[in-house]
Amino acid sequence: MFAIKLISLLPLSVLYIFSDMLYLIGYHLLGYRKKVIRQNLLHAFPEKSAKERRKIEKEFFRNLTDSFAETIKMYTISKEELAKRVQIVNYELALSQIEKNQVVVGVTGHFFNWELHLQHMMANISTKVDVVYLKVNSPFFENLMKTIRSRFGGGLVERATFQRDYLRKRDQPRLIVLAADQRPSKSEMRYWTPFLHRETAFFEGAEKLAKRFGHTVIYSHAAKPKRGHYVFTYQPLSSPPYDNDAEHSITDEFVRRMEANIRENPALYLWSHNRWKEKKTPVSVSE
Repeated sequence: MFAIKLISLLPLSVLYIFSDMLYLIGYHLLGYRKKVIRQNLLHAFPEKSAKERRKIEKEFFRNLTDSFAETIKMYTISKEELAKRVQIVNYELALSQIEKNQVVVGVTGHFFNWELHLQHMMANISTKVDVVYLKVNSPFFENLMKTIRSRFGGGLVERATFQRDYLRKRDQPRLIVLAADQRPSKSEMRYWTPFLHRETAFFEGAEKLAKRFGHTVIYSHAAKPKRGHYVFTYQPLSSPPYDNDAEHSITDEFVRRMEANIRENPALYLWSHNRWKEKKTPVSVSE
């Protein structure tokens, strides 16, 4: 941890030099997850030429290595520098509901740099934010990310304990943040729907929570105007009452928003994740 802290004290301009080196090694020399990335881009953008997809691939990889540098910087970044690098538009969508003693569900996808986004929220409304996260297997990296994410306060809730944690704090007004594009495990209830031209499984925790307890849902749209600077725009996605809403309505709208976000800023999405590793099992029909 001490070594990481020392590295984190370097300016981002210096850390980006290491990011450039990592890009050259990871992309050109090692070809890190290149097969998965190319397959994902081919399915997502069949209408684009190979040259266009290759351009997205390279831009994505630069965003990926930049995110490593930025995440290390988060270990010691000041609130002032964080505010210069991350802008959240329409913050009031969440705050206005919290001020009315309401719980708000915020959904987003894995767009760069989601870690900076989370830290910015913690730095500004830490007492009113719970971030639901998936525990990593490595104790070192689990401890590192918890330290980074909780620097400015806020609540970190491991996904396996979220239901119990929510019931314990259900009357506390706050923003609950969910990365709703994570691949659900086989043991979890899943909803299959088309996403980027493939049948994709989604975990419907956000939908079930919002409809059961009458919470407003907002979506975070991601953009990157230049290196090291991000804009996250909060958009209303769904609000109660849900009496006449169709089944899966919130999840379907989330998928639509996320796909539009990806098509607008394709290099910002996490293409190295093997999101479509599992295939939908055909349903047999008995005659």
